[in-house]
Amino acid sequence: MFDHVGIFVSDFSKSSLLYEACLSPLGIHVLQRQPEWNAMIFAGDTDLPFLWLGGISKGADYHGTPLDPAHQRPMHLSFRAPSKEAVDLFHKAGIASGAKCNGSPEHCGNGYYAAYLLDFDGNNLEAGIRSAC
Repeated sequence: MFDHVGIFVSDFSKSSLLYEACLSPLGIHVLQRQPEWNAMIFAGDTDLPFLWLGGISKGADYHGTPLDPAHQRPMHLSFRAPSKEAVDLFHKAGIASGAKCNGSPEHCGNGYYAAYLLDFDGNNLEAGIRSAC
């Protein structure tokens, strides 16, 4: 359905380390670093779909829309995991990188196993695998 999703974060240095650490066990890696934009692109085995992560600079705008870290709205991003172990590693790496636990790895019903983290901007990151009973 999606070609890509982009989100802005208020502290790019911290957030880029968090996303890189917790997405790695899911097979999602840094596809491209864009220092000129204070951004990076993450992808899985193929280049599409991808996640664009960008930092907010004071006085910055996004195609004419002013960006202000104080006015960010949290998002929910759910990533497919290749295994239960990857879900566990996603959660462990996220916590070790400074994310807050928003739900420890668990069976959520209907064959779904998932874990949840809150990043530094309050975005809810989820990793899960279906039929993981």
